[in-house]
Amino acid sequence: MADGVGSPLARWLREVWEIRLHRYLALLVTAAVLTGLVFAVRAVTDEDRSCAPGVARPAGGDECVGVATDAYDFGHPQLREAVRAIDRENDRLKTGSYVTVALMLPYTASTPSTLSDIQHEVQGAYLAQWQANHTSNGQAPAIRLVLANPGATSGHWQTMVDQLERMAKGADRLRAVAGVGQSTDNNKKAVAELTRRGIPVVGASITADDLANGQNGKDPFPGLARVSPTNTDEARALASFAKVEAGRALLVYDKPGDPYTRTLQTSFTALLKGSPYEPQPFTPPADRTQEGTTANTFRQITHLVCDTSAETDTILFAGRHTQLRQFVNALGTRGCQNRRLTVLTGDEGSYLSGDKKLDRTALTHHLSVRYTSLAHPDAWVNAPAGLPGGSAGDAKVLTDLLARSAREPVGPIGDIALEDGQLIIGFDALTLAVHGIREATPDGATVPPLADVGLQWPQVKGSLRVSGASGWICLDVHGNPYDKAVPIVELHADGGSRFVRIAWPEGRPPATECLPPS
Repeated sequence: MADGVGSPLARWLREVWEIRLHRYLALLVTAAVLTGLVFAVRAVTDEDRSCAPGVARPAGGDECVGVATDAYDFGHPQLREAVRAIDRENDRLKTGSYVTVALMLPYTASTPSTLSDIQHEVQGAYLAQWQANHTSNGQAPAIRLVLANPGATSGHWQTMVDQLERMAKGADRLRAVAGVGQSTDNNKKAVAELTRRGIPVVGASITADDLANGQNGKDPFPGLARVSPTNTDEARALASFAKVEAGRALLVYDKPGDPYTRTLQTSFTALLKGSPYEPQPFTPPADRTQEGTTANTFRQITHLVCDTSAETDTILFAGRHTQLRQFVNALGTRGCQNRRLTVLTGDEGSYLSGDKKLDRTALTHHLSVRYTSLAHPDAWVNAPAGLPGGSAGDAKVLTDLLARSAREPVGPIGDIALEDGQLIIGFDALTLAVHGIREATPDGATVPPLADVGLQWPQVKGSLRVSGASGWICLDVHGNPYDKAVPIVELHADGGSRFVRIAWPEGRPPATECLPPS
């Protein structure tokens, strides 16, 4: 007789099937849990670290570094309107009709003074881009501007350089890098690697002598041009203005220093041959934007200043702006209040113009602080017509653009400030980059060969000079500006600063033809 549903065989088969089903279900549940864990681990280990197109956080870091190709402000609202203006201008460009220039600055910096400088330099570079694309009678190529960030201290410069090289070789047609930021060791490495890979660089505010070509007859940065004088030229201009006497001056310097402070120290030392006083060192934090304990050192140095003879009236300061501010504050409480003292320093002094931590009452205690500025809005306002080296008309090109920058089509670009000179020098640096790019573009072509752009710098002189808003830019064969106008500026006790007068590295303006001597 056949087995029925309730037969022993049927019951046995059903039990076997149920056991196997339970096992299969358990295996499926386990597999699902494991799969979920795998995806969860991947979600953690393969975290999306992008910040914006072209910009990402490197492993182990929180900074967004790389090259931003859209309206990304790196988390700083004060940059927002300027980067949006750049993005609007970039969107107007026709595919294939432009080349790219990268503005290299430490966009993830956090100190207010540095961010202020970055904002102003971005604004100046954008205005130069707008002028190149709209007021050049259709000259080719058009200019696309992108923002290249090596990190707050340029610690990620290698990542940025690799990306820029890919852009130079690819559809972006990168043809120059402008800006650079301060003269630091990391920026020196970045410029060295960019130029080694054949990418031209135009420095805006770099002034260190060892971040320049032509030192000891060598050109370690082929394709580098600069719109700012070297520290040596700034010191020579300062000396010609102040008539520094070695017997009445004292040097205070950063030890061990960085490219900016070391070369400024060297330049000042040359002015003080025969001084009866040994230079006084201070050692700041490695990140010179930090306060550290140097304020204590400066308090002690002020005692030594007062111990010098009554004829000592000048202090040459080779240091960064944070330490300069600490030193000025300390001098405000020095013991010899009745002795008149003048502190002379390089272009880092411009940061103090808006530094809220500066004790301006120190400037009412027989103390003057004067510095060489890279540019100043009052430098050419009342310049006599025909004075070589620059003109009010050249400066007016920028001020006219600024007048239109509050609204479209030029702006808005955010709050404007010119006293620190960064907007002006940013404008001139990108203007020089555009000049090189267009001079290297063959007749009938729209894109110059990358290798030819950096070859243009030795010819930027005479009638081929760039008439910048900061003054004439006449380059020597090494890409350095010859006898560039150096505004001397003084901090004001009531706030801000005031233009004193223009000084010249050669002691006088360049000749009308602006041709560097052999």
